[in-house]
Amino acid sequence: MASMVSRANPLLNNVPHFLTWRSLGFRTICMGRLGFATQSQLDSDPPSPVAGTKVLETIKEEFEIGSRLITLETGKIARFANGAVVMGMDETKVLSTVAAAKGDAVRDFLPLTVDYQEKQFAQGVIPNTFMRREGAPKERELLCGRIIDRPIRPLFPSGFYHEVQVMASVLSSDGKQDPDVMAANASSAALMLSDIPWGGPIGVIRIGRISGQFVINPTMDELSLSDLNLVYACTREETLMIDVQAREISEKDLEAGLRLAHPEAVKYLEPQIRLATKAGKCKKVYKLSMMSDRTLEKVKTLAEAPIEAVFTDPSYGKFERGEALEKITQDVKRALEEECDEESLKLLPKAVDTVRKKVVRRRVINEGFRVDGRHLDEVRPVYCESGSFPILHGSSIFSRGDTQVLCTVTLGAPGDAQRLESLVGPPTKRFMLHYSFPPFSINEVAKRVGLNRREVGHGTLAEKALLAVLPPEDDFPYTVRVNSEVMASDGSTSMATVCGGSMALMDAGIPLREHVAGVSVGLVSEVDPSTGKIKDYRILTDILGLEDHLGDMDFKIAGTRKGITAIQLDIKPAGIPLDIICECLEHALKGRLQILDHMEREIKAPRTQDNRNSPRLVTLKFSNDALRRLIGPLGVLKRKIEEETGARMSVNDGTLTIVAKNQAVMEKVLEKVDFIVGREIEIGGVYKGVVTSVKEYGAFVEFNGGQQGLLHISELSHEPEPGTEGDVASRMRRVSRVSDVVSVGQKLSLMCIGQDVRGNIKLSLKANLPQPESHTNSVVEGSVLPVKEEPNIWASVIEDPGEQEKQSSTSEELSGSKDGVSGVNPSTSSVPTILIRSAAECDEEEKSAAMSLNSKSTSRPVGSSKSQCKSKTLYAEDHSNDSVSSNSGLFPMKKVKKSKRVLQKEEEKEILSILRSQDRDADKEDEVLASISARKLKIGTKVNARVYQIRAHGLVLDMGGGLRGMYRFETTGKRDFEVGDELRVKCASFSNGKGLIDQDFMACLIHDNIANADALFKINSV
Repeated sequence: MASMVSRANPLLNNVPHFLTWRSLGFRTICMGRLGFATQSQLDSDPPSPVAGTKVLETIKEEFEIGSRLITLETGKIARFANGAVVMGMDETKVLSTVAAAKGDAVRDFLPLTVDYQEKQFAQGVIPNTFMRREGAPKERELLCGRIIDRPIRPLFPSGFYHEVQVMASVLSSDGKQDPDVMAANASSAALMLSDIPWGGPIGVIRIGRISGQFVINPTMDELSLSDLNLVYACTREETLMIDVQAREISEKDLEAGLRLAHPEAVKYLEPQIRLATKAGKCKKVYKLSMMSDRTLEKVKTLAEAPIEAVFTDPSYGKFERGEALEKITQDVKRALEEECDEESLKLLPKAVDTVRKKVVRRRVINEGFRVDGRHLDEVRPVYCESGSFPILHGSSIFSRGDTQVLCTVTLGAPGDAQRLESLVGPPTKRFMLHYSFPPFSINEVAKRVGLNRREVGHGTLAEKALLAVLPPEDDFPYTVRVNSEVMASDGSTSMATVCGGSMALMDAGIPLREHVAGVSVGLVSEVDPSTGKIKDYRILTDILGLEDHLGDMDFKIAGTRKGITAIQLDIKPAGIPLDIICECLEHALKGRLQILDHMEREIKAPRTQDNRNSPRLVTLKFSNDALRRLIGPLGVLKRKIEEETGARMSVNDGTLTIVAKNQAVMEKVLEKVDFIVGREIEIGGVYKGVVTSVKEYGAFVEFNGGQQGLLHISELSHEPEPGTEGDVASRMRRVSRVSDVVSVGQKLSLMCIGQDVRGNIKLSLKANLPQPESHTNSVVEGSVLPVKEEPNIWASVIEDPGEQEKQSSTSEELSGSKDGVSGVNPSTSSVPTILIRSAAECDEEEKSAAMSLNSKSTSRPVGSSKSQCKSKTLYAEDHSNDSVSSNSGLFPMKKVKKSKRVLQKEEEKEILSILRSQDRDADKEDEVLASISARKLKIGTKVNARVYQIRAHGLVLDMGGGLRGMYRFETTGKRDFEVGDELRVKCASFSNGKGLIDQDFMACLIHDNIANADALFKINSV
């Protein structure tokens, strides 16, 4: 009390002890009432209670399997559960508990529930959800629950219909071991400790194979290198469950893995038995819902004959057979009601089902015929169709008997990959297969709810089967989603999904290595009642839904012609010998090959699609600054581009990935990206730009996010072949004025052809145009993959020993400067190589040739200068295969072997020879045509002329004496002229000397735009 008062009022701390209540012998207020206290009450204060130490009795078993130390522990946690076991391997711990409902069971099935849960605390992570806690079960948790459920369910006794719940939780995980196999073994040990009747224990083990060597209990890192992921469950003598994902493993190798897995899995049994001996409960006697022999005999007498008549008639379909069997059940029910047999009426559905099972199994074993009249190894008729919906990326319909599935494929960007939040395994998944089983597929009415365990399991099985043949992510970066919609179900829809999914992937243009098909194998066995061993059995290929229900096994096997890619085994009895399982592999192979034949007849290779609906994916690399400009503040620019185009863009580590619906959308996105950040300039790359200025020697173009390039006049159009100047098919001519072709503000698609020594980018318009006639390169678009085509770039240097040196030197003078030659790898399509000379240089060569030959000289038009030069093109044979290139510098450069002086001399010799031949031809022509001079020629003068060349819109006329004229075709006039035809023409006007063919410079072309001529022909004095 004094301490309480002291805490309430600090001034009372100074009160002397002799003035306190207790020193005067009074009771304190806390003693109940005022008064004198006895001496015993003053001397003794009761001691405060001290918590005792609780001792938790822990029982542990340790054993080693595959160089891994494994522990089983019970007694420390979850002590109220009917059975609780913690299994540990390294730092991974899994708790499994079991519990059974109290009271009698009023049902005719086993309500077993298995829940597996991975919480993020097991790896020291807070969930990333809004509520920061785990939500609904994820797909992996449902799949791990199925791994536990499938082997333990067959071992519950017949007639045990009490509700049982198994819960497995991961307590800690080091990321090295997959906890699913540990959870299955811990659940088996927990059932052994409980009082629930169960025929265990079981052993579950995982087997991998690396470089041909099997690995027991592989780690996650080892599994990533393994071509086999086998999960095997068994009792001491028989197999219970198999789950396989493989990369085309052969049946022989898989059998070797199964035979290795069985003795290793048996090693889990003895530790569980020892633990149950130490800490297990006595098994409780539960009431079993058993059927009396009297009831079974009565129903058999009434229903066996009509049921056998239905099953021996192969004309019945699924629903017709079901209606006939239901009618038989109603007839038996009316008979039992007349006899007032209440006991038999309660068990009537189960009794009728038992009779059906015996009739079908007896006919299969004794006669070798099945419900629909097929032989045991016969596959139902198959129907395959690919490309069912052309607007989709890929689609197919697959039917086997009455089972039918519709599969579709959708391609997406890498950022569309599914994010996984599991404790182990990869963080994302780029290939997804979603299986859907709507109620109309079996003509029933039901609600569609969330994730269904069966749908998840079937979809994952098909996903594992197809994953083995997909191209690697580096070669095929798309995210792929396959959707399987079951249209009709009569057995093995998951294997039909494998077949339909494989065809749909091929239809989408995905380069699968080969087709994958699947088939279900069933088993009908006869058991010796005295020993419980199988004494006779039959293996059924491609089972019906009814055979799955009435048989012993559903063995789903999928694979290619080379081997198996996925397996799932579910059984109903308490184990099947491994020898029978291995025998089923050969039956499945025969059936699988038959189905593959049908699939390959429909579509054998990935389909090549056009631009209509095939998606496009492009990966570009940019600097971080460029990517920041593209994304914009808070991603505004990126979202705007996506909204305007409908494409998807993802940025990761200096890489921009764009996925578009088709090629048109992709081009639109690339144009916007180029406008913002540009692209890395590559020789052969095609870019869109805008003309910013026009010069006499070319045009400057802004492209690729603000970069400048030069479009030289020689790169505006193609030039004709030698000797085809007058050919009508040679429509293209040399451009003499840049402004006739391009103008400021005009948008062009240009190809980068190189870079000069100053770093200026050289562009070409003609390189992006088709070659005339045979030189046109036809490009056939490939499949859905946007494989970057190597650009067809015309060679810039002749590789002939006598011509290479000449062309190497003259090409340096392109664009009026000493630019470096673009060292472009020559393509298979070759074009004539050009030799360019200025007008002044041609004048000099012309004068020297005239002096040496004493021939008639020709003067240049007044006003011509170096800035108004005309080009001369010489043709030579292309030897592109002999070119030698060097990859030094930003762009590869051609090697030049001879000096510039030597090359000039050789070029001068060639020009002189050409001028001599031209002069000789001119002399001959002057003899034929009437002699006339430019001074005598006036407007209205009529002269004789000869057709010199034929152009797209008119004629080039030769009047003799070095005169050339141009005649434009009239709208309704004659056009069928030939080179050499003589005509009578009249002079209409004179030009300024530009745009006409010169006598001495026969390689100079006039522009195709003849519309500038305002009369019949124009005359140019040379």
